[in-house]
Amino acid sequence: MFAPRVFVSMIGALAAFAVATYYLNGSLASTAIQTLICAVLMQVGYFAAILFRVWKEARERRRVSLQKPFVTAEAANDEKQSGKVPLRRLNRPHHFNS
Repeated sequence: MFAPRVFVSMIGALAAFAVATYYLNGSLASTAIQTLICAVLMQVGYFAAILFRVWKEARERRRVSLQKPFVTAEAANDEKQSGKVPLRRLNRPHHFNS
């Protein structure tokens, strides 16, 4: 859900809703109130959709992380003995003073 595209689509839908509501009611005040309520409901729906997508992604990441094999101490010792530098050591922040 690309936010600018969603907002433009929402404005278009609200404009169509406002025109249809004014055509059916004939009241400008009623149309404004109903369109405002519609806008709030659309924003709540967009927020709920984003929360759902974040929750789904977090659940998927958690599932993938649980499937990875755990590194045992023996495997870590073998890696050190083979002369390989672990990636964690390369990604550590270094101080400029040392």
